[in-house]
Amino acid sequence: MSENFHKIKIPVRRFGRTEIDMPILSLGGMRFQQSCKDQRLEDINNSEQTMLENIISKATDYGLNHIETARHYGTSELQLGLAMRKILNKKRILQTKIPPNSDPYQFETELETSFEKLQCNKIDLLSIHGINLPEHLQMTIRSGGCFDILRKWKRAGKIGFIGFSTHGKLDLILKTIRTNLFDYINLHWYFIKQDNEPALEAAKKYDLGIFIISPTDKGGHLHTPSKKMLDLCSPLHPIIFNDLFCLRDKRVHTLSVGASNPKDLDLHLEAMTLIDDDLNIISKIERRLIDEAYFTLGQKWMETWTQGLPNWDQTPGKINIPLLLWLYNLVQAWGLESFAKDRYELLGRGGHWLPGSNADCLDNEISEESLKEVLKFSPWNNQIPGILRNLKERFGGDRRDRLWEI
Repeated sequence: MSENFHKIKIPVRRFGRTEIDMPILSLGGMRFQQSCKDQRLEDINNSEQTMLENIISKATDYGLNHIETARHYGTSELQLGLAMRKILNKKRILQTKIPPNSDPYQFETELETSFEKLQCNKIDLLSIHGINLPEHLQMTIRSGGCFDILRKWKRAGKIGFIGFSTHGKLDLILKTIRTNLFDYINLHWYFIKQDNEPALEAAKKYDLGIFIISPTDKGGHLHTPSKKMLDLCSPLHPIIFNDLFCLRDKRVHTLSVGASNPKDLDLHLEAMTLIDDDLNIISKIERRLIDEAYFTLGQKWMETWTQGLPNWDQTPGKINIPLLLWLYNLVQAWGLESFAKDRYELLGRGGHWLPGSNADCLDNEISEESLKEVLKFSPWNNQIPGILRNLKERFGGDRRDRLWEI
């Protein structure tokens, strides 16, 4: 690891129409929470709180001044509120997120709770958390809905700018951007998942701040990379490659960095030492990864596997075939097994955050013949059931009873 990252200050980029000088790394608040369940002040463990304070102190030292959390990230807001009282930072940019609600009173109550937990007078960036379905957008923008409440709080000087986060389909993301109501977007986009590229372009057109969420974890569990991924990304660590891949695109303003201890920041800080270098190495690694995928999976598969696939809600058992085939590709091409296992197990439990089901019902409730019927427009209709069965044998069965993250 480079010894030079301790000398750097994180660069900033203009965060769209907000005009905020946004550091290109942001501290995400999900991983530093003590618990994903909301708790009382007296339940906060001193050692857990000290760890969080050490993370924030280190982040502050390097100019990582943007902290992003959410009302329903368990103890995150509560712990952050305690820490910010001890670690003062005039440059701090605070963001939290609140899910849309059909009941405006309940939404405003959640907003009040966030202010209480964070112990602050103003939140710089307030997001609608999870515009994942058309009804989420409607309850947000309708007259008297969530956006009107946020607009009222903004007029009162308690909120700086209003944005939204999303795990939704691309057409819904584009529709939300085109309302021209929002100042910024929290979006998934990184090397292994670039489907939202048109949303980057739309956000740029409307001059929205663009914040890439979870590029390390949802970008392939790069904190615990496979040996194959390490070899293919050499001489860079996969985290460094992915950070620079994202930030090479000047439409991107900042990336979320999740940290459960201060050392989790180190590889991201090392990436900052390379940000002004000739980034031809990123293109070379990208080409190497793509070539390996074509070599492993075959050119015909790579160019046609998405054709004729039914949506999950049109499939027997609601099996999310497009997502499962994507996971298959990641495992075969780059060895991203832990990530694929995590996603596979969450299917069927993720609701609108991760819709559809995994393949556990195949050969039990659902027959191969019924799948082939809905796959009749796919050039791979005979092979796909076998691929799904392989994933089921690899990752299926009893699921871990654990707390989970979308």
